[in-house]
Amino acid sequence: MTIVEAQPAPSKESSATSRESFGARALRILLTQRIALLAVLIVAVVVIFFIQDAGGYLTASYDFDYMSASLINAVPLAMLGLAELFVILSGRGGIDLSVGAIVSLAGMVFGFAYGQWGWPLWAAIVLTAVFGALLGAVNGFLVSYVGFPALIATLATFYAYKSIAIVINNQQPISTKPIQDLYSITRSVELPLFGAYVPNVPLGIFTFLLPTVVAVWLLLNRTTYGRRLYAIGTNDVAGRWAGLPVRDTRMKAYVYAGLISGLVAVVTVGQFASARPDAGVSGNGMALPAITIAVLGGVAITGGIGRVAGVVLATLLIVWLNAGILLAFVGNEGSQYQLLALGAVLVFAALLNGLTNRRYGAR
Repeated sequence: MTIVEAQPAPSKESSATSRESFGARALRILLTQRIALLAVLIVAVVVIFFIQDAGGYLTASYDFDYMSASLINAVPLAMLGLAELFVILSGRGGIDLSVGAIVSLAGMVFGFAYGQWGWPLWAAIVLTAVFGALLGAVNGFLVSYVGFPALIATLATFYAYKSIAIVINNQQPISTKPIQDLYSITRSVELPLFGAYVPNVPLGIFTFLLPTVVAVWLLLNRTTYGRRLYAIGTNDVAGRWAGLPVRDTRMKAYVYAGLISGLVAVVTVGQFASARPDAGVSGNGMALPAITIAVLGGVAITGGIGRVAGVVLATLLIVWLNAGILLAFVGNEGSQYQLLALGAVLVFAALLNGLTNRRYGAR
């Protein structure tokens, strides 16, 4: 008599997945894997503008050299997007509206230290980063320990930091010779080994953006703090019952956001060749684009979900989309349509998150 071992029945989920058509599977991957969707959108944007360039519909050439040069705008945007990643991940409506004001105020401190007091560059950068972290700590204390809603707390500090940045030097920028010489950090450089075959890349990508991306990735994915941050962002009540230091973890998220904003202040001073009191708040400011990039990158506004790669790819999408829009219009119209595109992208990201949650559940 032969004994036949019973085989486990396939699960309903695996059966449903195996029955999916290719189109349904591709749609599911695009909706649930934000990295894949952003990669497709980036390719689509670049192809569309290449076609328009070939047809003579743009005011200048949209080529790889232009795309590489436009990456200079990606440095502050991606870094502030990572700052928002920290605070949004912390949950409980975490958001930081003050990052632009921190850039302005920390930039003025950097201007004083390096441009007027004669501090060495490295010491001035450290001072600016620490000062930004202290400003972020004020936000974190108000949110985590006093219990203010993040929206109200960071809106209040936005006004306070912005005001101090303006009055601290009588509304005057700092444009001394050392500060003007910092413009050199925005130059483009050849890539080692491949320099002859690819366009030059802005130096800020290597000196500020890549180190920040690596540090944030390691902190979120390879440390106990990162696991705690994802945990409390998903459910801070459960985190408290599990013995996690919820308040301390949430406060540190704002401290890290402030520290990154301080580094962005140095980048901004170099780009403007001047420490401007309105550097991070002029026009629409830096906070709203940073929040848009974080949401577009797949960071759940409810907290606990988000990846560094999503923020970086979302930044590339926004930068290359804006670069193409500038060439599609004559004069200043392009900059106005950039705002329209930014709003449309934010609505698209929100609709996509809702559709994904309804169709496949929150992931």
